[in-house]
Amino acid sequence: MDIGLKLKELRILKGLTQEELADRAELSKGFISQLERNLTSPSIATLTDILQCLGSTLSEFFYEPPEEQIVFGKSDYFEKYDPELKNNIKWIIPNAQKNRMEPILLTLEAGGETYPDTPHEGEEFGYVLQGTVTIHLGGNTYRAKKGESFYYTADKQHRLSSKSGATLIWISSPPNF
Repeated sequence: MDIGLKLKELRILKGLTQEELADRAELSKGFISQLERNLTSPSIATLTDILQCLGSTLSEFFYEPPEEQIVFGKSDYFEKYDPELKNNIKWIIPNAQKNRMEPILLTLEAGGETYPDTPHEGEEFGYVLQGTVTIHLGGNTYRAKKGESFYYTADKQHRLSSKSGATLIWISSPPNF
C-alpha cells in the first residue's frame, strides 16, 4: 500500500490543502509533503491524528476489499448430474445465483431434458455448442442447432430437450436453478 498517495488522495477528497491539514494536525506543511511523497513515515500516533483530521480511522484507512475473481476455470465449476433427466449442469460462475444472471454449461444426453419450468419473471438465453436442442415454450416448440442461439421471456411454461444430445451455454436472469 502506498500510504503517502492514499493520504494525499484522502486530503484532496476532503478539500484540504497540505497547509490546512498540517494546521489541523499540528504538524508542519513540509512534514505533510514528505509523507505524501513517501520520503518519511509517520508514527502510529501521528498517523492516527492525521486520519482523525481527515475524518477517518486506521481500520478504514488500511482496509482493502478482497480482490474480486473475474476469470473462472474448470476447477471453479460446480457440477450436478441428474441420471433421471439424463442431463449434467455445470455452474460455470460460482455462486452466480446471487447475481442478476446465472450462466451454466448444460449437457443433455440423448433423450435428456430439463425439468419443466413454471412461468416466472425473467429471461433465458442459450447458445448451442454441440448437437441440437428443442425448446418447449408454452404450446410451441423450436429447434436450435450448433452455432445457434435462443432467447425467450420465461412467462410461459418452458423446458429444453434433445433426442441426440447437446451441450449449450444457458443463461437465466434472474437465476432460477
